[in-house]
Amino acid sequence: MAKASSKTSAPTINIGISEKDRAAIAQGLSRLLADTYTLYLTTHNFHWNVTGPMFNTLHTMFMTQYTELWNAVDPIAERIRSLGHVAPGSYADFGKLASVPDAPSKPPKALDMVRVLVEGHEAVARTARSLFSLVDKASDEPTADLLTQRLTVHEQAAWMLRSLLED
Repeated sequence: MAKASSKTSAPTINIGISEKDRAAIAQGLSRLLADTYTLYLTTHNFHWNVTGPMFNTLHTMFMTQYTELWNAVDPIAERIRSLGHVAPGSYADFGKLASVPDAPSKPPKALDMVRVLVEGHEAVARTARSLFSLVDKASDEPTADLLTQRLTVHEQAAWMLRSLLED
C-alpha cells in the first residue's frame, strides 16, 4: 500500500490555457481591476461632493454608476483567481496598475466631474479592449465574456456622461 503524503498541495491547473497565457491574462485583468476600483472611488467621491443646479441628476447618476462599478470588482478578481493567480487588493497595487488617475483632491465643478468620468470610463474600456487578442489566442471564453460585459457598461456610461456635455 502506498504511503499517503503528509503534505497536501493543490493540483496543477489544467483548464486548457497554458500557464504563460493564464499569467498574462491575469496581469491584464489586474490592470482592469485596478482601473475599475479607481474609477469606482472617483465616482463615489463625486457622488458625495457634487454641487450646483444639476445636483440631483448627477448625484443619482453617480450613485448608479459607482454601484455598478462596485459590483464589477468581484467578478474581475474572481476571474483572476480562477486563472490561478492572486488578485491585487491594496491601494499601492492599484496605484501601480491603474491607467485611470486618482480622483482630484479638491472636487471639481459638476461638469468637470462629468468630463473626468467620461475619460475614466473610456480608459477602462481601452484597458479591457487591450486584452482581447491575448484572450482570443488562448481561447479564454469566460474572460472574453467578462470583457465584453465590461466594455458594454463603460462605453454606455461614457456616452451618457458625454451627452450631458453637449449644448
